[in-house]
Amino acid sequence: MSTELPTTFDPAAIEARWYAHWEQEGLFRPERPDAQPYTIVNPPPNVTGSLHIGHALDNTLQDIMIRYERLRGKDALWVVGTDHAGIATQMVVERQLEAKQDKRTNYSREDFVAKVWEWKEESGGTITRQLRRLGCSMDWRREQFTMDPHFSAAVTKTFVDLYNDGLIYRDKRLVNWDPKLKTAISDLEVETQDVKGSFWHFRYPLEDGVTLADGRDYIEVATTRPETMLADMAVAVHPEDERYASVVGKHVVLPITGRRVPIVADEHADPELGSGAVKITPGHDFNDFEVGKRAGFKPAEMLNMLDGEANVCQTADDLVPEEFLGLHRFKRDGVDGARELVVQRLKDSGHLIPHIAKTKKGEEQELDAEPRTIATPFGDRGGVVIEPWLTDQWYVDAEKLAVKPIEAVKNGAVEIVPKSWEKTFFNWMENIQPWCVSRQLWWGHRIPAWYDAEGKAYVALTEEEAQAQAGEGAALTRDEDVLDTWFSSALWPFATLGWPEQTDLVAKHYPNDLLVSGFDILFFWDARMMMMGQYTTGQNPWPKLYLHGLVRAADGQKMSKSKGNVVDPLGLIDQYGADALRFFMAAMESQGRDIKMDDKRIEGYRNFATKLWNATRFCQSNGIGASTSIAAPKATHAVNRWIIGEVVQTKQALDAALADLRFDAAANTIYHFVWDRFCDWYIELVKGNFDEETKAVAGWALDQILVMLHPFMPFITEELWSKQGDRADYPLITAKWVDPQAEVDAEAKAEIDWLIALTSAIRTAKNELGIAPGAKLEAFCPAPSALAKSVVEANAGAIERLARLTAIHFAEAPAGAAMQIAAGEDALVIPLEGVIDIEAEKTRLSKALEASAKEAKSLEGRLSNANFVERAKPEAVEKARADHAHHVAEVARLEAALARLG
Repeated sequence: MSTELPTTFDPAAIEARWYAHWEQEGLFRPERPDAQPYTIVNPPPNVTGSLHIGHALDNTLQDIMIRYERLRGKDALWVVGTDHAGIATQMVVERQLEAKQDKRTNYSREDFVAKVWEWKEESGGTITRQLRRLGCSMDWRREQFTMDPHFSAAVTKTFVDLYNDGLIYRDKRLVNWDPKLKTAISDLEVETQDVKGSFWHFRYPLEDGVTLADGRDYIEVATTRPETMLADMAVAVHPEDERYASVVGKHVVLPITGRRVPIVADEHADPELGSGAVKITPGHDFNDFEVGKRAGFKPAEMLNMLDGEANVCQTADDLVPEEFLGLHRFKRDGVDGARELVVQRLKDSGHLIPHIAKTKKGEEQELDAEPRTIATPFGDRGGVVIEPWLTDQWYVDAEKLAVKPIEAVKNGAVEIVPKSWEKTFFNWMENIQPWCVSRQLWWGHRIPAWYDAEGKAYVALTEEEAQAQAGEGAALTRDEDVLDTWFSSALWPFATLGWPEQTDLVAKHYPNDLLVSGFDILFFWDARMMMMGQYTTGQNPWPKLYLHGLVRAADGQKMSKSKGNVVDPLGLIDQYGADALRFFMAAMESQGRDIKMDDKRIEGYRNFATKLWNATRFCQSNGIGASTSIAAPKATHAVNRWIIGEVVQTKQALDAALADLRFDAAANTIYHFVWDRFCDWYIELVKGNFDEETKAVAGWALDQILVMLHPFMPFITEELWSKQGDRADYPLITAKWVDPQAEVDAEAKAEIDWLIALTSAIRTAKNELGIAPGAKLEAFCPAPSALAKSVVEANAGAIERLARLTAIHFAEAPAGAAMQIAAGEDALVIPLEGVIDIEAEKTRLSKALEASAKEAKSLEGRLSNANFVERAKPEAVEKARADHAHHVAEVARLEAALARLG
C-alpha cells in the first residue's frame, strides 16, 4: 500500500532523515560475510579541512560505485577517515595560541601535541559531517585516522623495514624550505606566483690576467637573486660555446667575498640566453645543485649562506663579510636585506652592469636592473617565498620502489583510466628523484631514529630496540623530525584494514578494487601507494585507478580564493539538494576533461528530480504502487512490452557504462530513460488505460528506475521507494539490482517507436509553422507499411490524444497546401488548407532563414579570426561560439520547415 507523497518535492526535508536512518541501521555495510568483496578507500581529507567542490566530485563518483556494487549484492566497503595533515593542523593550533598571545615554544613537545589532540577531538570532524550531507555511504563504524595507534604502528614498521633494506637513508640535499614554518615541504605544497622583480647583470673578474677572445677580462653573469652570489661556487658555460672555450678550467674571483671559483663546462648553460654564462650556487638552486654535482662538488662541500629563517649566516669558508650576517635574504617589512646590499656593493665597486632602457619619449635611461615578471615559488601554508636549502633530511630511494609500479602499468596489472595519463605517469616514475620524507614539525609520526654522541643513527621500532643496537650505556637522543604526511597516507589501502596484522579485513578487502583520485595527486599519493603496496605486501593496491579532472569556475578558470570564484558545495546543496549536485557531477564527468560549474544545469537536475517526484504522485493517484517482483511482470499490451524492453536496454547500457567508468554516459542513460521514455512517453501512452496489467508493469518499471537511479540520487529514490509500498524490511539502499529476466520485444518496440516518431514529427512541424499545439488535423499515407497499418489500427485513440490527428487515411491526399512528415519509413501528408496562409508562412520562414544565415556567417568570420579568439575576453569568445551554434541550428530548422511546405 503506497503512502501519498506531498505535493512539493523538498530535498532538505528528506536528506537528513534518510542519512541518519541509513547510518543508524548499519546499512552502509550490511553483514554479507559470504558475498564477493568490493572495496574503495576514500582519499583521506585533511582533518582541518572543509568540503570543497573537488571533494564533492571525488566522493560522488566513489559513492556511485559503492552504491551500485552494494545493490549488486557485494560486500561493499568504503573505507573512510582523515589525514592528520602535519603542517596544516600544527598551524591551526599555533594560530589559536597566537590569538591568546601564546606560542608553541612555550610548551614542551608532549604538551603541544596534547593540545593538538584536544583540538582534533573538539573541531576535527567538520569535513566528515559535510560528507554525510553529500550522501556518502561510508563505513563510519570503522572511521580511520592516520595517527591512530594501529596506523602509527604500521607507519613505524614500514620506515624501519625500508631502512633495514637500504631504501631509506639520511642525506644532505636541497629541499623546498619554508622559512616561516621552518620545515621542508613537498612540491605539492609549493605554489608558483608571478611576481614583479628584477634581472641584474654583474661582472665577475677573470683571474691572473686571463681574457676572453674579445679581450674582456671578466665574464658577465645575470641573476634574479643577487644575494645568492655570496655562496657562488662556479660559473658554467656551454661546452660548445666558442666564446668561452679558452677559459674553461680557469677561475674568476667573486666580488664582495673574494672567493676563487672555477669556470666549468655544462649543458645547463644556454648560449642563446643572456651572455651564455651562468653563476652556480649549488646550495641554493635545484638546477645549480645538479651542475655542482657534475662539476665534482659533494653535497657536504656545497656552501650554505642562509639559516632556517632565511637570514644570512657565515659560509663554511668564512668569506661572507660581517656586514651581511644576520640580514634577511631580501627586503622585508621595509628593511633592506642582503639582496639590496649586494647590489649596492657591486654598484659601488663597478661590478654592476647597468640596464639601458628607453623612456616613453625614446630617451635612454640607466637602471640598476631589467624589470621582469618572475615565476616565484611560495609555500601554500606559510605564504612566503620558498628557499631551496641544503640540509640533512631522510630520503626514500623512490627509484628502486618505482620499478614494480611501472611494470604493473605496462603489463596491465594496474589500469589507469583514462589511458592518456599513462604517459605522464611513466615520465615521472622513470625520472623519479629521491623522496624527502622528513619534516621539521612536532605534530606527526616521529621518525623512529635515535642518535648517539657521534651522530650515528639507530633505527628501530622502539627506543629499547635502538638502545640494544647502540649498546648499554650509550646515551641516545631521538630524531626531532616527523614524517611527511604523504608517507603515512601511502599505506592507506592496507593499514586502514589492520595491516601489518593479517586481519580478516586485509584478507578479504586487500587489494582494493578501485581508486578514484584527482589527477593532481597522481604522483604525491597514487604512485606512492603503488610503491608501498608492492613493497609491504607484494601486491598492487588496486587493479584500476580512475583519474578525474578539476571542477573549474563557469568561465573555465581554476577556482581560487584570491580570484573570489570558489564555489561552496554546501551552498549548492542548500539551494538545489544533494541529489541534484551529485547528478550534475556524474553527468559532467567525462574522462580526460575538467568540469565547468553551471548552476543552471544543477537547477535542471533539481527539476529532473521534481519530474520524477510528480510522475510518482501521478502513479499513486492511479493506484500504482510497489512491485512485488524483481523480474518483469507478464505483459500483453504493446506499450507494456515496450517499456519492459526499455528497462532491459537501460540496465544493459548502465552496466556497460559503469564497467568502463563512463560516469557521464551512465548518468545520461538513466536521465533519458526516466525523462523521455518513462515520464514523457510511457505515462502519456497509458493514460486512461490503467488495467491491472498496466498497473503492475508501471509499478515495476518505476521501481527499476528507483534502483538504477539510486547510486546517483540516493535521497529522493529512497524516499519514493519507501512511499510506494510498505517495505521497511527491504530498503532501497540494500535492495537487489535490476534483473528483468526478460528480453526486448522487437514487435512492441517497432510499434511504439513508430507511434512516438509520428507524434514527435507532428509536434515539431506544428511548432516550426506556428500551428497551435492543440489543433486537430488529418493525415494521408498513400503507401503505408504493414507496421503503419497495424499501429494506426491498434492505437487510434492514442494517436488522436497525443498527435492530435483525428484520422490517418491510407489514400492519396487531396490537392492543395500541405506539409509532409515522416514516421519510420512512412511518409505522411497533412493538408493545411484553412489552417495557415502557406505563402505568408513561406515568406516569414525565408526572412528568418536569411537573417540567421547572415548572422551565422558573420560569427563564423569572427571566430576564424585568430586575433579575436586570442585577445578577446574568454566570456566574449564563449558567447560568440554559443551564438554561432544557435544560428547554425536555426538555419537547419528553418530549411526543414520550408521543405515541409514544398
